[in-house]
Amino acid sequence: MIIALNLLGLAILVGGALVLNELRQGLIGARLDSLTLEGEVIANVIDQYATVGEPAPALDADAAGNVLETLFIPTAQRARLYDAQGRQLADSMAVADVVQVSRLPPAHRRGDWTLSAPVDAGAAARRATAARRALSLEVGRALRGEPVATLRMAESGRRVVSVSIPIQHVRAVLGVLTLEASDVDQIVAAQRRALIPFILVAVGVTLISSLLLTQLIAEPVLRLARAADRVRLQRARAIALPDLAQRDDELGDLARSLEDMTRALSERMQAIERFAADVAHELRNPMTSVRSAVETLGLVTDPTPRDRLLGVLRHDIGRMDRLITDISNASRLDAELARESPAPLDLVRLLSEISALYEATRRVGEPAVRFLGAGGAETLHVTGREGPLSQVVRNLIDNARSFSPAAGEVRLGLRREAGEAVMTVEDDGPGIPAENLEAVFERFYTARPKGAAFGGNSGLGLAIARQIVEAHGGRIWAENRQEYGGLAGARFSVALPMA
Repeated sequence: MIIALNLLGLAILVGGALVLNELRQGLIGARLDSLTLEGEVIANVIDQYATVGEPAPALDADAAGNVLETLFIPTAQRARLYDAQGRQLADSMAVADVVQVSRLPPAHRRGDWTLSAPVDAGAAARRATAARRALSLEVGRALRGEPVATLRMAESGRRVVSVSIPIQHVRAVLGVLTLEASDVDQIVAAQRRALIPFILVAVGVTLISSLLLTQLIAEPVLRLARAADRVRLQRARAIALPDLAQRDDELGDLARSLEDMTRALSERMQAIERFAADVAHELRNPMTSVRSAVETLGLVTDPTPRDRLLGVLRHDIGRMDRLITDISNASRLDAELARESPAPLDLVRLLSEISALYEATRRVGEPAVRFLGAGGAETLHVTGREGPLSQVVRNLIDNARSFSPAAGEVRLGLRREAGEAVMTVEDDGPGIPAENLEAVFERFYTARPKGAAFGGNSGLGLAIARQIVEAHGGRIWAENRQEYGGLAGARFSVALPMA
């Protein structure tokens, strides 16, 4: 729209100039044609009524002057008659008693005389000399039997349309009739005046386009800027401009992008607030336990209860240490995701290396970790960040190992499915209650089977895994495995877009 509106005004102006230029040339050409026709008629009449002598014809100057006076109508025109030697025989200005009138320069006061008058007089003399030379050349060409039509300067400095018609008796050139019209400047001025409507239309189109651009672009951008200022000054959580977001143009795209961005920022702020509240809640429990144990420790003198209280202190301090470590990792996650650029990543290699590392460091009594392969595929690439995706796999493996029995096994699988790479982590544990298949991904969710040590997990591992997977445009979900009609363990699946 910007390009079209700005080009429209220019096209109108250029088109008008081209049309009027052709029109002006056509009018001048038509003027030359009319003068030529008029001159040929007068020349034929002079040949018929002002030619004397046989067999050597000559031009009767008096008769030719009478014919010229009778036929010529001086409407901004001038006619001159020349003999065969180029001498002027008659002039319509003299025949019609036409007096040349020109505006005098302003009068000078006494003592104000300068050199401007001689300079102007000299310029006028040179102009008159040049005009007479051009007229003489035109008459000379016509005396050779060649009609001449031209645009030249007159002695007065004005442009004139001039035609010179040879007066011929049979083939003998007896003289030349020159007709000139001094209304060329009026024609040009009229055409320039005719250009004014085109200019006004072009200016009007430009003004209208400017107003449209102001209303359709400048003002909406200003509204977006003011909405952004409201968000920056914390008077609003998100930009909401429905009328702009519904527009199907670049500003609509910008408004929707800003709305999505500020909405995401608002959701992130709310998530941070909830995270801070959850952290405070999770730290309050071990802190309360530590405070109670410390207060009781000073009152207990029996070694056995004191040792039990010291054990509670060590356990709660270790629990707080794990919480603080996991909370620190979770808070740094966004910065780590932003710091590392996505790149093609081979999941077959990644799962092979991680499973081999777990097997190499496995202790007695810990479940095994085995990679089942990728269905015969040697490589399977996704676009992502190796560090965070490795953390997802380790978190899922650690979670599966914590629920698996000592003789159990954690199995890693990989397959291609509908344009996605799907990783699976299966365990031989007790499974997940059906109502908690989604809750396990919430922060600080730590439901454990009976007999498991309390406080051994922070409940952030699966929440961090989901955050990383969603940042890569993927999905993560949990389900229970069924074998032989019974519950055989849990399965966590991660789907990532293929590279």
